[in-house]
Amino acid sequence: MTYSEENYIKVIYHLSLVSPKGINTNAIAGMIESKASSVTDMVKKLAEKELVDYQKYQGVTLTKKGLHAAKMIVRKHRLWEVFLVEKLAFTWDEVHDVAEELEHIHSEKLINRLEEFLGFPKEDPHGDPIPDRNGQIIKVEKQLLSDVSLHTKVICLGVKDSSPSFLQYLDKHQISLGSIIEVVNKELFDMSLTLFVNNKEILISNKIASNLYVKLV
Repeated sequence: MTYSEENYIKVIYHLSLVSPKGINTNAIAGMIESKASSVTDMVKKLAEKELVDYQKYQGVTLTKKGLHAAKMIVRKHRLWEVFLVEKLAFTWDEVHDVAEELEHIHSEKLINRLEEFLGFPKEDPHGDPIPDRNGQIIKVEKQLLSDVSLHTKVICLGVKDSSPSFLQYLDKHQISLGSIIEVVNKELFDMSLTLFVNNKEILISNKIASNLYVKLV
């Protein structure tokens, strides 16, 4: 596949996690930042390569071949993110764009060696699961912090929004993967939360809480 084809496959994969029955070409266009007509042309090319099934007005779905290809791209991306953070001292808000370039390296042997070198990590620096070499993904039960009941202790597992600005906000308040968080108060007016984390109380908006994945301690 070309770089562009790989990017399309990955976008379709991520969108399919939310809409498994079929992806609208307009949704793909929004993610790719391209015209709907260009998306349709690319989807037809991917269908010719048996990577997607495409029915006009019914959306796009990945074939078994396409799903595996997408998972391998995601696997490379997330392994490179681990490498950049753990071995090259990048911060978690810096790694996405670099990993976007590295994920297109076509060497299965290199990626398998990289995984071994890193000690077979199960998740990336943002808490997202890393597919193994067969495409298997270990699913972890989690919920959004915004859904947690009052006076409940949870541990931070990951982020829904991995944009640099959001990750920098979390760094500012010393919230990271593994942080123990207690929900102290909820405001009924705007559903903002008062948290006890790192031995201090902080106030966060519902939008922030809706982008943090946690599980009960």
